[in-house]
Amino acid sequence: MKYTEFKELVIKKAKEAQLSEYELYYMESEDISAEALMHELTKFSTEDNRGACFRCIYEGKMGYASTELFSREEAQRLVLDAMENAAVIESEDKVFIYDGADNYEKIEEKETTVPQAKDLVNLCLTLEKGFFEQDERVLEGSMAGVGYGKVKVALCNSKGLDLSHSYNYSQLAAVVSVKEGEEVYNGYKVVTGDFNNFNVDLLAQETVDKVVKTIGADTVESGTYDLIFSSEMMATMLSTFFTAFSADAARRGLSLLKGKEGEQVASAKVTILDDPFYSESFIKMPFDGEGVATYRKKVIEEGKLITLLHNLTTAYEAGVASTGNGRKLNYSSGVNVLPYNFLLAAGEAGEKEEVFKAVGKGIYITALNGLHAGANPATGDFSLSAEGFLVEEGEQKRPVKNFTVSGNFYELLQKITLVGSDVKLNNPEGGVCFGAPTTVVKEISVAGK
Repeated sequence: MKYTEFKELVIKKAKEAQLSEYELYYMESEDISAEALMHELTKFSTEDNRGACFRCIYEGKMGYASTELFSREEAQRLVLDAMENAAVIESEDKVFIYDGADNYEKIEEKETTVPQAKDLVNLCLTLEKGFFEQDERVLEGSMAGVGYGKVKVALCNSKGLDLSHSYNYSQLAAVVSVKEGEEVYNGYKVVTGDFNNFNVDLLAQETVDKVVKTIGADTVESGTYDLIFSSEMMATMLSTFFTAFSADAARRGLSLLKGKEGEQVASAKVTILDDPFYSESFIKMPFDGEGVATYRKKVIEEGKLITLLHNLTTAYEAGVASTGNGRKLNYSSGVNVLPYNFLLAAGEAGEKEEVFKAVGKGIYITALNGLHAGANPATGDFSLSAEGFLVEEGEQKRPVKNFTVSGNFYELLQKITLVGSDVKLNNPEGGVCFGAPTTVVKEISVAGK
């Protein structure tokens, strides 16, 4: 049964059950992926999924039920199960079915290529072959991967909302190992975009070159350093600690930014945006998981906290409007607070080479490891294994590794002294992208030798 037919059946059953406030959220996805290793295709898969979640307010509580089956019987079950679920909910949170907004951003979907299976496989094998053409020290364990994904979401409710949107993109991944003497050096690079625009020769060259540059890396002397985070690593820091900006985390005591709207919480160099329509991103959304219209917003502006991110429930508790960040991780999940394209905005310090010249001396951070165990999003504390390069006399010098960077994310925001103009997005994860430019943070503790 098609979704449109199933939707009408669910609405009919909801009315028969005399429900006045209800919502149906639908998600479908299409994924194709391939991997190549040892000059052979080692994995190829295609996957199509779809599912729907019905929510209703029954006796003042929000009940949920979800399904991957689309039939007349399942439409009936979905409504009855959601009502039964509402009866056992213990949460006292105020719940809402959204009335709708006056305007929703009209998004022109990027025209991207849907790859044929044979083309996807050929591209993957070509990339893997290309590693070995770059350097004779590349090991056979090096791997290439390519994938295509498309996501469609739709939402309708008893208040008259009937919304839908889709997005799609391809990804190309290179994982390279290089051996020099008895040492093995590893690195990876992932690019997101239109399948037809991928340059496999360039990706192979850049990934191998990235790894080769780390050959001979040693640790650094322990001390306090100015750290120059690469755009990728600054974006990684944002992705690790983004819950600091969640109103839901704040109300549960898991963010130290609770109640600090209007206060200076970061360096004046810092402006952080959440932009659902960011031009460089393939993920754009005009509405959130509750049907609230999304919009571009400054979370921090020149160091001042403007807003936390809200869904309808946290906004009600705070006495503000939702920021349109009530999102569902998948069709069956509850409503979470999540950003879309969450960015440290470009500054005036230029490209990374100009940043190096401006800072003069420090450590350029190109890899952070142990993020799950070594970072506490609630307190902001982190102690992370790092890799990178020394910067001396304004230029990138020898590679360094096996040192630990320690500090606190909230303090890090206040210690930012330079922000580059070279904003880059990390690859999408769970429908969220994080981005940043090259960024300098002063006086961070480093443990080396």
